[in-house]
Amino acid sequence: MSQSNGNGSGNVRVEIYDQTYHLRGSDPEYIAQLAQYVDNKMRLISQQAATVDSLRVAVLAALNIADELHVLRRKYECVASDYNEQAEHLEGALDEVLQDERRAG
Repeated sequence: MSQSNGNGSGNVRVEIYDQTYHLRGSDPEYIAQLAQYVDNKMRLISQQAATVDSLRVAVLAALNIADELHVLRRKYECVASDYNEQAEHLEGALDEVLQDERRAG
């Protein structure tokens, strides 16, 4: 479990998979949340993989998190592509309406 003991100056103490780390950053709460996420992933994987080798658990957790990142990136790219297509369609429709008004006016 991770714990934040930030003192407001960007220092935070976190515990990940029973190891303590002293980290520094501009947002100690965010760092603590990330550490909690990694800790949870590692504990879940250690239960599923039935291994006590912390390096192996860390690598498997990193692969799992990397997979989540790539899935989300693909989803984002699809949404962004759909958004851009819709924006181009609307832009074209708006241009047509404006041209028609100019001709009529």
